[in-house]
Amino acid sequence: MAGASLLTLLDDIAMLLDDVAVLSKVAAKKTAGVLGDDLAVNAEQLSGGLKADRELPVVWAVFKGSMLNKAILVPIALLLSYFLPVVIMPLLMLGGAYLCYEGFEKVWHKFSHKVEHKQQHEQRVAALQDETVNITLYEKDKIKGAIRTDFILSAEIIIIALGTVADKAITTQISVLVFIAILMTIGVYGLVAGIVKIDDGGFLLIKDKSISLWGKFKRALGYFMIAFAPKLMKFLAVAGTIAMWLVGGSLITHGVPAFHHFIESAIHFAGNLPIFSGLLVAITPLLIDLVVGFVLGAVLVFASLAVMAITKKKNKPVSE
Repeated sequence: MAGASLLTLLDDIAMLLDDVAVLSKVAAKKTAGVLGDDLAVNAEQLSGGLKADRELPVVWAVFKGSMLNKAILVPIALLLSYFLPVVIMPLLMLGGAYLCYEGFEKVWHKFSHKVEHKQQHEQRVAALQDETVNITLYEKDKIKGAIRTDFILSAEIIIIALGTVADKAITTQISVLVFIAILMTIGVYGLVAGIVKIDDGGFLLIKDKSISLWGKFKRALGYFMIAFAPKLMKFLAVAGTIAMWLVGGSLITHGVPAFHHFIESAIHFAGNLPIFSGLLVAITPLLIDLVVGFVLGAVLVFASLAVMAITKKKNKPVSE
């Protein structure tokens, strides 16, 4: 009897693991789009403004923060899904609105405070070149900002993954969410670590002074990596901001039925066009999400500026 019970238990475990593997694959495919946005946003936030020997420690600190985010989000998502499923979408939309705000605020501050932005950049560059300067506070602010943004992106990943297993047993739900959380975090921050160290890898390759064909190839690759790194960082600065609007806008459009119907109508219209219909069908939802994210971010930023101006005016002492 004991042997039969053990075999039954092992069979149940094998079936559970098989279900987890299959469902995890489905969840990974559905969260792949957000994963790309997550990578762009975090790589942009963690690139630049750090000393070379501090890049990996900062990425490691954000990685640990991201794991903590997911350790908090997984049980919360499961509890809300069971007890209060109606609040999940409003919470995601609130997080999406924050992403839209953060993305537009970054762009607005850069263009509305050009002189100040340039001075801050020059000060950071000087600080990085001065070995006696302690930039711990700047690193802490960068880490906190990256972890805060990661929390919202992680929430969307967890919710999407939960949607693929919502009708499954609780053990399967927990297993899939934990697996996806760990896989996505390692994948994103592993790539981020590689991105921020591209130039260092290039410098390492050009140290090979051998005249062999392999040595020449390594030096050529090293010089390419060194030249490519700043271009990649500039691209990520743009891509990360656009990703914030895309993710934030998509959370809003998915939560507002009117937007959802509008997107469906726009896709149907694009599909009936005589040329480039396939391409337009693919990019139409993204363009709408981008526009919604940009406009909402602008509205929130200008509204916050108006509130601050009014508050400042009210608190201004009346001159005698």
